[in-house]
Amino acid sequence: MNALAQPVTIDVVSDVMCPWCLIGKRRLEQAMAAREGVQFQVRWRPFQLDSTIPEDGMDRQEYLSRKFGGPEGAKTVYDRVRAAGAEEGIDFKFEDIKKSPNTINAHRLLRWADPMGVQNEVAERLFSLYFLEGGDLTDKTVLADNAEKAGMEREVVETLLAGDADKEEVVQEIATATQMGVTGVPCFIIDGKYAVMGAQTPDVIGGAIDKVLEERAEAQSPAAS
Repeated sequence: MNALAQPVTIDVVSDVMCPWCLIGKRRLEQAMAAREGVQFQVRWRPFQLDSTIPEDGMDRQEYLSRKFGGPEGAKTVYDRVRAAGAEEGIDFKFEDIKKSPNTINAHRLLRWADPMGVQNEVAERLFSLYFLEGGDLTDKTVLADNAEKAGMEREVVETLLAGDADKEEVVQEIATATQMGVTGVPCFIIDGKYAVMGAQTPDVIGGAIDKVLEERAEAQSPAAS
């Protein structure tokens, strides 16, 4: 089989409340677009930057005070994020965010989107909802709205969100990522072999992809047989 015929899997360990994860998504997309003829299978994996946030969320200013010591500390951090985002065409609307979310239900939604083939669309909608629209990721109606727009069946999503379906599985997957050494996000795991930590440049992400392709080609060469 040609080395390019088999999709390169990219597991993206991320949290939809992490601005660097959206920046990383854009950089990953650039790295993939630069490799014509290569097929990719992108899978979104859960992580929680702060699992101590109540399930119905926390007042944004209270969260910023707890995490950064107040608005000034947050501004210093977010100015850098804004600059990096602008380079990728992202206009972060941090000032519109009223609530910092517990993202467990957003991760459940992403899990259900996977077998339907719309996981990337749901991830994009959740990132945009939070960072560009100031939306509430803890509001189950809002989650169902965006799931439907991404191609999921609204009634099914509403029923699942109303219960605890897959909540324990998501928590366990986050624990597994931590046990594997993932301490921050985004983390891109390329073909189950190489981990690229952080929102690295498209060249860095692409370098890991190229290494996988080179190894595949070497394995298929006559000298390797």
